[in-house]
Amino acid sequence: MKKLNSSMLIALFVSAMFTLQACSSNSSVTPVKATLYDSLGGSVMVSDPAKPGTTIEKGRLGIRSVIDSTIFVIAGDSRINGHFTVLLSEVTKGNLSGFTELSGNLTTFVAVATGAKNFTYTGDNMVDAHDPAKNPRMNGKATAADFDAFVDDVVKGANKNKLPSNLIGSLGKIIVSLKAQVVQK
Repeated sequence: MKKLNSSMLIALFVSAMFTLQACSSNSSVTPVKATLYDSLGGSVMVSDPAKPGTTIEKGRLGIRSVIDSTIFVIAGDSRINGHFTVLLSEVTKGNLSGFTELSGNLTTFVAVATGAKNFTYTGDNMVDAHDPAKNPRMNGKATAADFDAFVDDVVKGANKNKLPSNLIGSLGKIIVSLKAQVVQK
């Protein structure tokens, strides 16, 4: 066994002292609060089932799954599907480009709203996105009843993906905060 020289002993002692100080209960370590995005899976990379051979953040995948399910629920909801006649017509003809764009925009919007750090929402603001004069893909302005039907459909989409009720409630708070921007009639 090699003998330790004095400079090695000093370095070992100083290192041990720093380690003990960092681990002491008097240290001022601020815990990091998890975001809703973290609760939805966060930035852990997983395989993307829609694009074999690629990966996606688990939180984004979870959000996209809820968004896609919700779009399908809305398509069958006669209370509000009349607002999406352009999209429904495209999908009926086999054109999924509008669906893909809507899914991507909404997924990014919700990801950012829930605390994702690796994305930036660049789509229309909620007022313009829901104003048929500025967004020709919208068929009519939304009423409070339309908004409430949308919230019901989001809950159904979330339940189809087995999202826990506490996370549905947290997501609901975000959605409800947008009501004044979406309801324009």
